[in-house]
Amino acid sequence: MRASGCEYARHRRVEGRRCFSFPKIRSVSGGFQSLCPGPTSSKNPAPRSSARCFSTGCTRVRRRQVRHREPRVCGPSLTRATMKLTDNVLRSFRVAKVFRENSEKVNCFDFSSNGETIISSSDDDSLVLYDCQEGKPKRTLYSKKYGVDLIRYTHAANTVVYSSNKIDDTIRYLSLHDNKYIRYFPGHNKRVTSLSMSPVDDTFISGSLDKTIRLWDLRSPNCQGLMHLQGKPVCSFDPEGLIFAAGINSEMVKLYDLRSFDKGPFATFKLQYDRTSEWTGLKFSNDGKLILLSTNGAALRVLDAFKGAVMHSFGGYNNSKCAALEASFTPDSQFVMIGSEDGKIHVWNAESGMKVALLDGKHTGPITCLQFNPKFMTFASACSNMAFWLPTIDD
Repeated sequence: MRASGCEYARHRRVEGRRCFSFPKIRSVSGGFQSLCPGPTSSKNPAPRSSARCFSTGCTRVRRRQVRHREPRVCGPSLTRATMKLTDNVLRSFRVAKVFRENSEKVNCFDFSSNGETIISSSDDDSLVLYDCQEGKPKRTLYSKKYGVDLIRYTHAANTVVYSSNKIDDTIRYLSLHDNKYIRYFPGHNKRVTSLSMSPVDDTFISGSLDKTIRLWDLRSPNCQGLMHLQGKPVCSFDPEGLIFAAGINSEMVKLYDLRSFDKGPFATFKLQYDRTSEWTGLKFSNDGKLILLSTNGAALRVLDAFKGAVMHSFGGYNNSKCAALEASFTPDSQFVMIGSEDGKIHVWNAESGMKVALLDGKHTGPITCLQFNPKFMTFASACSNMAFWLPTIDD
């Protein structure tokens, strides 16, 4: 079963183009327009399904209701100024700082929703918290008993959920403030391969090699929903938090309405099976129009989220060891990025499919983790080292 654009639109609303910010001492002209209303109140509440503006983090409403907000100061002498992400800006990115806090491979990292911090997990059982504005590590915590694999911020900047890679496959809810567990989420009996936090509430989903997807609520240790599948899943929420997608057996993508997922998928996209690789990740673009499938091979795919058609297949990067390399969209949904085993980062235009940049991160191992900051003009990449990148030109 394939979903038409109209059917998909009934389950979720796709917002327009988004803007994001770059920490710069002086203002940068020619950037995206900041579409930010004033503070919300009980008399003027923000709509539940509205998007998040990348300039100040406030909730965006319809354009005719939009008002400008003055840039606020971020850290010592840094102001937020908009800057447009273009091919030339992407090609100008260089490594600004390298951190060698880990002795083994970084498994995963995640930016906080305000873009001000990033937390990483590693095979050395450490969780390292970085300050993105100051450009330095803030704190290191350890999970020596349980290990730490996938990690995600919740909606509070001082709490995370993470999957374990020792003893059992329980997901743990940790307070970074006092380094204490708030709750455990037992249920999976094999390694967790996907972990996605809802963008709108305390719900999250997890996919596992035990061929199940589980729906959770941070407020309860009990599984809120269980799906038994015919193969190994990768899964993710869409940017509205109304639906989630499940990639199954590296050949099928199913879309579920969160409110009625027990009735089955409302759309199923069957893709040509590639025997040379397996799907290792699934992500929506921030505008909700595209789905990105990353693999442990040397190719990744971009799908139309409404029709399921493969828009582009990107390759040409090195991955001879079949590592699970993380691919990501930029916050404006215009570009797709992935690292490689030779320390280079490849960037394509998501619409045209043209390669626009090849960046040398000089990593000592495969770049297994790569994400763009949701608020600032910077991104991070990691092997066993963590690298922060900044552009070297203004556009």
